[in-house]
Amino acid sequence: MREFLRRVTERDPDRIAALYAEEVDWMVAENPAVPWIKPRPARADVAGHWADLAAHTVSGEGWATVGAIVVDGAEAVVTGELGGRVAATGKTFRSPFALRLTVEDGLITRHHVYEDSLAVAAACTPDATA
Repeated sequence: MREFLRRVTERDPDRIAALYAEEVDWMVAENPAVPWIKPRPARADVAGHWADLAAHTVSGEGWATVGAIVVDGAEAVVTGELGGRVAATGKTFRSPFALRLTVEDGLITRHHVYEDSLAVAAACTPDATA
């Protein structure tokens, strides 16, 4: 778990993806307003997630704090809060999160994120013009 968090902090999509199995049970609440949220069923897709996130948010303004890490055998849950600024709109978002990972044979096979997807989508949506 600590290696995963370290690599996420480094923000190197390929190094993060290297921790995942070839096939991944990936679940993040789909929302067409958020360009980095989409199905990611394979390791190469996982790298795309982190690259898309970096491309659509303002560098240096993203953050996350970890509240708790719970590990039980192959299962791990990380809770905390995250935030950032969307490049296209300039809007910020902030959300509590829970991340559930399953590790099998040393690789992540499940990646489920629970977050305030409405807050993230609102930050990605341009304001209406009159």
